Amino acid sequence: MIIDQHISQRIDELRPQFPTEQALLLPLLHEIQAKEGWISKEAMKEAASFLHLPVARVEEVVSFYTMYNRKPVGKQHVQICTNIACYLRGADHLLQCLEKRLGIHEGETTADGKYTLTAVECLAACGTAPVVQVNNDYHENLDEKSLNQLMDRLDKELLDG
Repeated sequence: MIIDQHISQRIDELRPQFPTEQALLLPLLHEIQAKEGWISKEAMKEAASFLHLPVARVEEVVSFYTMYNRKPVGKQHVQICTNIACYLRGADHLLQCLEKRLGIHEGETTADGKYTLTAVECLAACGTAPVVQVNNDYHENLDEKSLNQLMDRLDKELLDG
């Protein structure tokens, strides 16, 4: 069971603040992803049942928002914005640097499961482009040097546990 007592209780606490069951879908999906790391087909079915929604409605939402992972991701999910502002400030070069450093291509996870590299359309931080999001944290105004410093720090954090 993916929607456990903790998630159920959390959504019940939010329920009075939301006008419809459907409006609770985003917070429910956030809770599921926080627990599981991604949103599986099974989780979508449970979410639909929990909120009395069609499964197709849940699948639409999960597939629309890139913030929801539709497959398992590494411990460090590195998302690089490749939209126009980031692209013009070197995001394509930074993506190549990440692919080379991690030994994977965009959309892949390292064999040890430590990193997943994803290119995303927009992280809504155009004024501080180029931007990388690692799990829930933004890293802005990056260049090759600062990106490598970030990756060195992430490597150390993974080693230290």
